[in-house]
Amino acid sequence: MRRKFPLVMAAAAAVVTLAACSPTSAASGDASDGPLTPVTVGVIPIVDVAPVYLGVQEGIFEDHGLDVTLALAQGGADIVPAVVSGEYQFGFSNVTSLLAASVGGQPLKVVTPGAFSTGQPGDDFGAVVARADSEIASAVDLPGHTVAVNSLNNIGDTTIRYVVDNAGGDPAAIEFVEMPFPDMPAAVAGGQVDAAWVVEPHLTRAVQEGAKIVSSNFVDTNADLLVAAYFTSDDEIAQDPDTVEAFTAAMEESLTFAQEHPAETRAVLDTYTEIDPVVKEVMTMPRFASELDASSLQLLADLGLQYGMFDEAVDSSRLLPSPTPAG
Repeated sequence: MRRKFPLVMAAAAAVVTLAACSPTSAASGDASDGPLTPVTVGVIPIVDVAPVYLGVQEGIFEDHGLDVTLALAQGGADIVPAVVSGEYQFGFSNVTSLLAASVGGQPLKVVTPGAFSTGQPGDDFGAVVARADSEIASAVDLPGHTVAVNSLNNIGDTTIRYVVDNAGGDPAAIEFVEMPFPDMPAAVAGGQVDAAWVVEPHLTRAVQEGAKIVSSNFVDTNADLLVAAYFTSDDEIAQDPDTVEAFTAAMEESLTFAQEHPAETRAVLDTYTEIDPVVKEVMTMPRFASELDASSLQLLADLGLQYGMFDEAVDSSRLLPSPTPAG
């Protein structure tokens, strides 16, 4: 059995250190016995990052020779510059934010997936909700209404625009309003906005408080949509390829473990979030998988161009690491 290590709960801006109990570890794969290599990973306190916490707890990263520190940040806007500067070796962000950073000249590479859509309409970890008595019944009804998103010109409103467009509606007629996810259920219930794109655990809370799901915008964009990913900098790849390889292997194993052990994945949420136990047990988790889906990167790049995020076509392959030479 894998050894388990205590997780330290911290506030959103704090650093959570998950260290091994001894200075050495029997590493798996090509890693040799010896001191663990310290790495810092920038993460956001959301359900999507459960696999990396679980991987540390289960000793997966230690098995690959890594001593992981998880640094909690408010969002990708804080994580990207920290990775580029070398303060963090790795980070987590949604794909659209990574595309925007790459277009802006940031030297980043995706190393593994982070979270995928479940592929199940009405049962995904993110959705657009409206009041139960609202005239909004589906995505095509959203034009002419206000829709809350956590960040303008990002993955939420981009996918909503696509789904509305695809349904025959006019996405330009939607008024998007920026709002933190935790505030959305009350804003919908109180009529401050007509609808909101909300993610778990706030999605389940909104439904429990009487909201209805009108669009599973991730699923309706692509059933296998890659929503978020773990990434590193070009400098990190050039200067320490062995650590990048070890992290990639450990992260892939952690993603597989999380998908195959849903109870443990939900349980680890208690170490870095505060979710009502009833909500935690019934909410929908993302799908976790280790295989990187390059087509999702390009799809979101194309949608970013279509709906005005980017001024010119984006080649998403710039975010993919170069193939390892044979031999």
